[in-house]
Amino acid sequence: MQSQLDKPAVEQAGLYDEDFFEWTCRNAELLRAGRFEQADIEHIAEEIEDMGNRDLRALDSRIEVLIAHLLKWRFQPEKRSASWLNTVSVQRASVARLLQRYPSLRRKIEPELAGNYEFAVRRAAIHTGLPKNHFPAECPFTVEQFLDPEFLP
Repeated sequence: MQSQLDKPAVEQAGLYDEDFFEWTCRNAELLRAGRFEQADIEHIAEEIEDMGNRDLRALDSRIEVLIAHLLKWRFQPEKRSASWLNTVSVQRASVARLLQRYPSLRRKIEPELAGNYEFAVRRAAIHTGLPKNHFPAECPFTVEQFLDPEFLP
């Protein structure tokens, strides 16, 4: 009788869609056993890429929230609150932890900044009631500024 691990890679690939948990267990065993020809290499590569993208999405999300709150702080000074300050602090700490764990993410901040800023402006406009065009067209803060624990606009 054929072991589940002895199934060809094409059958392992079918399992990917049918039972992802079982697929992960089987492919981990195959890799540990050095049976690469039976492993679902294409899906394994996709999953590894997705893991990296998950961390990048987390970084982008934190930066978006951080910039939105810095915009709110700058453009609605009369509504500044401890809650806003706390959010800025928490987001900066979270970004710092991500960058400490995954230093190569730092090189993604600048290329992703325009898109993150666009979403931050949308968020800030909703929260403040100000029109989107009230905010600068480009991010008014440098990466060093918005990551600096002491910086407030």
